[in-house]
Amino acid sequence: MPQLNPAPWLSILVFSWFVFLFVIPPKVLNHSFMNEPAPQSAEKPKFNPWNWPWY
Repeated sequence: MPQLNPAPWLSILVFSWFVFLFVIPPKVLNHSFMNEPAPQSAEKPKFNPWNWPWY
């Protein structure tokens, strides 16, 4: 049964983890986002309560 031979599969597993851990993250993190979120003011918004009779 050739599936029990770990030689090629172990190297494929190690190489794929190497790619996922060391090659892909820097490439993904180098992307810049076009719409950066704008900082909002620290003031709380003033709410106007409704004084309507509920009946």
